Amino acid sequence: MIKFLLLLILISIITPINASTTKIYLWRNEAGQLVYSDTPSPGAEEVKTNPGHVIKSSSSIDIQVLDIQKKIVPEDYKIIINNPKNNDTVRDNTGSVLVSAVIQPRFKRGLKVQLILDGKTYQNPQSHTQFSLRNIDRGEHQIKMQVFNEEGKVIALSEPITFYMHRASIN
Repeated sequence: MIKFLLLLILISIITPINASTTKIYLWRNEAGQLVYSDTPSPGAEEVKTNPGHVIKSSSSIDIQVLDIQKKIVPEDYKIIINNPKNNDTVRDNTGSVLVSAVIQPRFKRGLKVQLILDGKTYQNPQSHTQFSLRNIDRGEHQIKMQVFNEEGKVIALSEPITFYMHRASIN
């Protein structure tokens, strides 16, 4: 019994697939590119093949003849400060403020974020969107954030946010 099963497996591996039993379909995708597949899609046409023509795969396929183009995704980044909100009053006697933001479409490796406090850069650019401010003086302050790409070019700048630091006074 085992020998029979091994013989069947060996025959199925050695026997070439008959190309005439395989159907090939052709259509254009949303980008207008030609797509070939063995499964039909709405609007696909069956490609007629001559019997006996077998296409053997090769590791040296020339892909330049294919209608394939690399999809370029535009990097139109936005950074939005979500804490503190514009015109918020922060009440903290130590002068601490947690500043956070979100980057859209999404934060990716290699990007750096710089906080600007009252027109001056605050610390060094970092690879996340949360900053912890310490010992901020009483009064009105303005913050912005900018995003740098891998080459150091500014690719996004947030809207300025004004917040008010309230610290209890001993006087």
